[in-house]
Amino acid sequence: EVKLVESGGGLVQAGGSLRLSCAASGFARDDYAIGWFRQAPGKEREGVSCIGLRDGDIFYADSVAGRFTISLDNAKNTVYLEMSNLRPEDTGVYYCASESPYCSGRPDYWGQGTQVTVSS
Repeated sequence: EVKLVESGGGLVQAGGSLRLSCAASGFARDDYAIGWFRQAPGKEREGVSCIGLRDGDIFYADSVAGRFTISLDNAKNTVYLEMSNLRPEDTGVYYCASESPYCSGRPDYWGQGTQVTVSS
């Protein structure tokens, strides 16, 4: 059974930093990618970043490029999203999702989400 579990959300002031984690399990192969998405109140869910576990390709949305960093710890089957210089508009529920076989913007499985709130 595929399982994705996010952690690391919280409340932070503008300009601060947070690190989100996505622990993945149940994948039979490594030809998939992990993407981070977020949904702000009243807005549609949007893609934030993605990393391919096999090809290592990395993508960022323009709104977070230069402030967010995605990384992978293969030994722990965990993907991290380091978020710095956070802004109030970064507030939302952050989800990790698997995409196969590469970053495609078409998730297969979702985590439960973790709340990130950035105060001004």
